[in-house]
Amino acid sequence: MGELFAGLGEEGLGSSPSPPKKPFLLRSSQDRLSWALLSATPAGWGLSHCQPGRPHLAIPAPCSFTGRQTMAEFSQKRGRQRDEVLGSTVDFLLANARLVLGVGGAAVLGIATLAVKRLIDRATSPRDEDDAKGDTTCLEESWKELTLLKTTPCLQPRTPPAALSQPASLPTPLPSAPEGPSDTEPQPLPQPSSPAPLCLTFQEKLLAFERDHVTIPEAHVALAKQLAGDIALELQAYLRNKFPELPFGALVPGGPLYDGLQGGAASRVRLLVPLVLEVGLWGLVPGVDTVARDPRCWAVRRTQLEFRPRGSSPWDRFLVGGYLSSRALLELLRKALASSVNWPAIGGLLGCLIRPSVASEELLLDVQHERLELTVAVLLAVTGADAEDRLLLAWPLEGLAGNLWLQDLYPAEAARLRALDERDAGTRRRLLRLLCGVCRGHPALGRLDRCHLTQVVLRLGEEEVGWAEAALGERFLQALESLLDSLERASLPCHFNPGVNLLSGLREEEIDDIGFALYSGLQAPERLL
Repeated sequence: MGELFAGLGEEGLGSSPSPPKKPFLLRSSQDRLSWALLSATPAGWGLSHCQPGRPHLAIPAPCSFTGRQTMAEFSQKRGRQRDEVLGSTVDFLLANARLVLGVGGAAVLGIATLAVKRLIDRATSPRDEDDAKGDTTCLEESWKELTLLKTTPCLQPRTPPAALSQPASLPTPLPSAPEGPSDTEPQPLPQPSSPAPLCLTFQEKLLAFERDHVTIPEAHVALAKQLAGDIALELQAYLRNKFPELPFGALVPGGPLYDGLQGGAASRVRLLVPLVLEVGLWGLVPGVDTVARDPRCWAVRRTQLEFRPRGSSPWDRFLVGGYLSSRALLELLRKALASSVNWPAIGGLLGCLIRPSVASEELLLDVQHERLELTVAVLLAVTGADAEDRLLLAWPLEGLAGNLWLQDLYPAEAARLRALDERDAGTRRRLLRLLCGVCRGHPALGRLDRCHLTQVVLRLGEEEVGWAEAALGERFLQALESLLDSLERASLPCHFNPGVNLLSGLREEEIDDIGFALYSGLQAPERLL
């Protein structure tokens, strides 16, 4: 190589290089590559010795090449036989490449071949620190030459020189396993695994639904009770001032929220406004004995007219045909709540917004607090009119029953469920809350109110079966089956008044929709949650 480059330096490289007149020996593949690069150099280019022993393109100037033949000596250590085979291959490729690819292509191919050979040698043999530094510098200079010689665009992105100058990374060895019979078996790599999805049973899904959608925070329950109590006190003071001649009793808030039967949200409270009737002047007549023939209702009849004529009782102004009219009392109280009560002032005092609902036939108060929304149902009630102490409500009934009073069986039903649960530490009330929570958000099952579901739970609750928490899922499915059976017969009798069919108020199409929803729910009960 030294002789070759020295001869070229004397000629000055003013034109394209020609084969030397004096035969010389290319002792290694690196020498052959260098000669190919020199032969591919266009006219007018010179060589400088920016790095000893390496050809480099520069401005034409005479120079000489000196330095050590590091790669030649390194190749001789790898074996003369392999070098001769590789050298013959390189000679053949370079000779044909110059004819086919031209000057630029031959130079690119030569440099690329040199880089591949160095990578192969680096991966198959250890190197000392000096050789590694020298090879890195040589590769960088070779890529600079490639940049200068490139005459055609490259279709593929080039690998950065830094990546080529780094040694090839070898796979990280696996941690050694303890010696034993299984040393020869391949050990799987420990991989971080995410928690596997849990396959929950229906019982577990039901309990999760109860926790997330049914259970009401104690803070909300306490706040709702406080608001209802304050509204009751304000409304009682208003009634006494507005109607001093009418003996109203103490307003008592109550309902499912107070009996542990409310689920989902503290959204509704019952506020009873009892009427104090004179003893001996009033009697009750069953609804089936009136013209309405309604077993749900009762008529409050004025008695003792021959001894206590009409007008001797303050409630005689609401008589219709000798009976106390629930419709007349409802209209009186509706007008008072809608126009006479200063609800903005009361709401500002209690820290909430109170508005009477004008769209509903019931007497409802919509309460909006920053932490919850509450509906207070104001119910005119007659109590203590007979020995059995029935609770009758002024309810907006249609037709001939418009002046009758609806018997309210909710207190008796709540008391019976509480007694059954206390007897065996059962979960009947939890089951009722779950059923109400499922039906409340369902488009078809939403037609079933608390009264329908309470009859189903009471019927099951009387049976001698397991009512522990572990059987809650089974009791839930059993309640759906019982309700579906009632829909097929279009009959759901009231538990405390079997003559009343609670499904009589539903149309046939509505019963079909509810039955289909229950049948689908029994096939896949998880979809109801």
